[in-house]
Amino acid sequence: MTRAELRASGSLAMVFALRMLGLFLILPVFAVHARGLPGGDQPLLVGLALGMYGLTQAVLQIPYGIASDRLGRKPVIIAGMLVFAAGSFLAAAAPDVMTVLVGRALQGAGAVSAAVTALIADHTRDSQRTKAMAMVGISIGLSFAVSMVAAPLLYSVIGMAGIFSVTGLLALAAVVAVWRLPSPPAGASPGAVAAVERSGFRDVLANADLLRLNFGVFVLHAVQMAVFVVVPNWLVEGAGLPIDAHWKLYLPVMGASVLLMMPAINWGERRGRVSTVLAAAIGLMLVVVVGLYWHPTGVIPMAILLAAFFAGFNVLEASQPSLVSKLAPPGTRGAALGVYNTTQSLGLFVGGGLGGWALASWGGQAVFAGSGVLLLIWLVLTLRKRVDASGSTLGSSSVSRS
Repeated sequence: MTRAELRASGSLAMVFALRMLGLFLILPVFAVHARGLPGGDQPLLVGLALGMYGLTQAVLQIPYGIASDRLGRKPVIIAGMLVFAAGSFLAAAAPDVMTVLVGRALQGAGAVSAAVTALIADHTRDSQRTKAMAMVGISIGLSFAVSMVAAPLLYSVIGMAGIFSVTGLLALAAVVAVWRLPSPPAGASPGAVAAVERSGFRDVLANADLLRLNFGVFVLHAVQMAVFVVVPNWLVEGAGLPIDAHWKLYLPVMGASVLLMMPAINWGERRGRVSTVLAAAIGLMLVVVVGLYWHPTGVIPMAILLAAFFAGFNVLEASQPSLVSKLAPPGTRGAALGVYNTTQSLGLFVGGGLGGWALASWGGQAVFAGSGVLLLIWLVLTLRKRVDASGSTLGSSSVSRS
């Protein structure tokens, strides 16, 4: 990658990371905090508050992308981040769970993922675009890891209102980063790219490999959100950890998960066994939710299960966007990533809503049973047809060898 490509890709990966950090920061603490708010005794409402931004983001993702084609990438991204910041500050001042839900919906209305992805495409050559997308995927995984450790610490110092305020400030920092980014090189015409991508939507939606990846990211984030409707309270009740001490568990857990993630990704890329790594990560998450189904108590069992969960999650979060960019039909990479981002957002909403509903109706074990079923379906689909490191699909004989 050239210096200009590295700078643009790094800056835009940081925009993704800052935005996702703002969204992830409430996951480890909100379910416990909500108990002290009006409406916090309704698990469905709490789950919707966690996942609502996914619904508004899914609805507005493609309109933001189209607007960026017509109005320019940077103005649309800046406008979206300002909307996100407004939602964060509204949630910071919320007196009840319903107002938090409205704030989260407004956060999601700053749906700039497709526009940011398109701007990355404008700044990079075809031969280097996969590397740029991988930087974005890794930055999202790392922002999730940081949020798990930082959120309990921040909550103990500045409370939930402070965390939401921090998310608003992070969004404003992202605005500055985008504003300072230079214009893309001559010849990167958003209008021309948009025309090709619009014509290629049918190819994207008919591509079985992309459909598998879209289903995968839907399941990944649905399970993530559902798990965190339950786990924070289980850590308080079953592991005896007050919420302001959760960082003592998350710090070593996230450190272990990152140490496990990087060698797995590197091995898969070097050996052409990306699909083997992805299947192993899905299988690992499946084992974890089965373990959580039995409602383990004590810090050590929870720490082991969560370290395995985060290791699998981070591998999948960092690897899948790169595969989407490799597998997209010629001229439809932006469209493919737009659909991918939309299904990711839907997974966040469905996971929060259904997780809260299942918890209210049948208890936490039902949440993990449903998560296990989704992960099992995803694993079967992944094993049926794998993808090598170059993005080519492998036949059944190659699968058996891997």
